[in-house]
Amino acid sequence: MGEVSAILQKAIAMRIDIITLFPELLRSPFEASIVKRAIEGGKAEVHFHDLRDYSSNKYKQVDDYPYGGGAGMVMMIEPIDKCISTLKAARDYDDIIYMTPDGTTLNQAISNQCSLMENIIILCGHYKGVDQRVRDQFITREISIGDFVLSGGELAAAVFCDSIIRLIPGVLGDESSALSDSYQDGLLAPPIYTRPADYKGWPVPEILTSGNTPAVERWREEQAMERTQRLRPDLLEE
Repeated sequence: MGEVSAILQKAIAMRIDIITLFPELLRSPFEASIVKRAIEGGKAEVHFHDLRDYSSNKYKQVDDYPYGGGAGMVMMIEPIDKCISTLKAARDYDDIIYMTPDGTTLNQAISNQCSLMENIIILCGHYKGVDQRVRDQFITREISIGDFVLSGGELAAAVFCDSIIRLIPGVLGDESSALSDSYQDGLLAPPIYTRPADYKGWPVPEILTSGNTPAVERWREEQAMERTQRLRPDLLEE
């Protein structure tokens, strides 16, 4: 639980710079709900950088055909270099992350770790991906949100950002809420209920309305273990 304790102690605002070909795809997820509240409350800053602004080509070209032939286009190194170098000249960054299907699969431990950082650059891939030299020379971490391919890295970046911004102290109404999320203790969360206690003959488990807090906590632990064994037994093998 060391990372979780550190999360609760973090006080410095996080800055996230997202490099993308389509800034318009990204704005909506940051303009509502918890993430919007974090930004308006000064807990996080999110800046979008249109990669085409860093193209030296009058047509704002940022991609080209792959050497060796083959289908698809490849994002060029020069505009990415210019953008990342400009950002790094202004401040130090903890991580430069590339969202890619062949990266490390995002999990709660990664989100916990990244939520402790102050400055992060996220590069959104597109087309067939980026020139390998970008990955070799600039990228410090590669993250995937699953074993599937999207049209670009923008939606994956939004998912990743949500997973870390919500962990910043003061973002959630109750800071302890994040501690009871699925995966924080290696288990799925137990079932949850709210009013009414009985709906169409479907009652809430009596233990939850008993007022017996120790018994409720034992029930939740048992349910979390049972759900994990049934739905995600792989988590218990790690």
